[in-house]
Amino acid sequence: MAVAIGILIALGWLGSVSASSLKIGFVDIQKAVNECNAGKEAKKAIVKEMDKLQRQFADKQKELQTMKESLDKQAPMLNPDVRATKEKDFQNKVREFQRWQEDSQNEVNQKRMEMEQNISIGLMKIIQKLGEDEGYTVIMELRSVLFATKTVDITDRVIKIYDTQKK
Repeated sequence: MAVAIGILIALGWLGSVSASSLKIGFVDIQKAVNECNAGKEAKKAIVKEMDKLQRQFADKQKELQTMKESLDKQAPMLNPDVRATKEKDFQNKVREFQRWQEDSQNEVNQKRMEMEQNISIGLMKIIQKLGEDEGYTVIMELRSVLFATKTVDITDRVIKIYDTQKK
């Protein structure tokens, strides 16, 4: 970390800031998204929606299984053309189910990503304001840092401020 800061100073990225006047903070954005109240609520909503989809998946699979069993029982008694038509219908229903399942999962993932992005935008505003108000030289994302002491991790403060503002 000291090497990275030294390089930033040497390259002039931190302007005329001396090493002794640096105030550095780190935030774990993913932790903040997951642990803030809005993140917990979003996670509950997504879990609820996934549970609903799982029940629908199971019902549709059971329906397809029943259809397959019926087709297997009837197949020996059907003439080849009728059997081929019924098998084709069954395969079409299987493909429809697979497309529906994939689309449903993509839709839930999209909602989750949108919720996380909205929360992240709010967190970024708080981080910027906190940085300005408290005179931080730089606040970086913790996941891109190999080591940082707990004293410079301001994630919990950011979560607390975010939750307070969202009440």
